[in-house]
Amino acid sequence: MPNVTLFDTRARYIFLPIFITTKSGKKIELDAILDSGAPNTELSDQALERAGFLDTIKKDVQLKPGLQTQKYGKVSLPQIEICSHPVNNLEVYVSHFEKSWGVDALIGLDFFKRFRVTVDYKAGHLITAPL
Repeated sequence: MPNVTLFDTRARYIFLPIFITTKSGKKIELDAILDSGAPNTELSDQALERAGFLDTIKKDVQLKPGLQTQKYGKVSLPQIEICSHPVNNLEVYVSHFEKSWGVDALIGLDFFKRFRVTVDYKAGHLITAPL
């Protein structure tokens, strides 16, 4: 059965909420951007620390010119929910995001490979169904 996630067609990107289950078992909501140009899903180091998956954030991470994020590790999430679809044991990149971006995650092609994804810009619908 397909799921429909609403998004704002006036926004520059497709913003959507995602949910991850923390190490303590609590479900928390994060703000994400759907990024069809990213090969893998990335979560901010700040969000991963808040969820208990990182002990500390690297303080010396610098964004390289031309890059939007700076990946510096990987974490396997026991459960992440994207567009109301639970995904178990998804390996994501740990990335440094600038706080001013206002997002916690980039949803990459690893998500698209698991689901049929239709973007209906006129309606502001992201329609997803398992393959």
